[in-house]
Amino acid sequence: METFRKEIDTKITPAVQKALGLKNRLAVPRVTKITVNIGLNASSKDPKFKDSALNALTRITGQKPIETKARQSVSGFKVREGMVVGLKVTLRGARMYDFLYKLIHVTLPRIRDFQGLSKDLVDATGNLSIGFKEHLAFPEIHSDEIETMHGLQVTITTTAKTHDHGVTLFTHFGFPFINK
Repeated sequence: METFRKEIDTKITPAVQKALGLKNRLAVPRVTKITVNIGLNASSKDPKFKDSALNALTRITGQKPIETKARQSVSGFKVREGMVVGLKVTLRGARMYDFLYKLIHVTLPRIRDFQGLSKDLVDATGNLSIGFKEHLAFPEIHSDEIETMHGLQVTITTTAKTHDHGVTLFTHFGFPFINK
């Protein structure tokens, strides 16, 4: 998706600069990384679930995930210190822009009953977090091959300083926000 990267440099960045009234091009907010997480149910003793989630996350991102472990024990959730409680991938560079393009133009339109994203998903520092209930929306996952369903979370981290700057950046990228 080298063309998407060029589109960001030639069209999107100047448009965001003009919309925000910034004089310096380097002050324009930009995406720094994308983090994709899958939380594993700690009480689930099924080893197939972890392998299935690891395989799905590898196929979705094109990168091997790392295991996140519990820092402390929580008896109410049956979690012990050191247990694997999730999988995570951090995307930067070319893979990040490929994933961003695929998220905007392929994955979000494939979500069942999708009405658009709420502007509340952008936090006070301009980062966007999207939760998916099913990982089937991604084109790399084929419905006939999956054994278990699980959700995942995508967090897009930016250099934006405020909520409004983040919303402006994501709107120019083409994220479909709901007008409230």
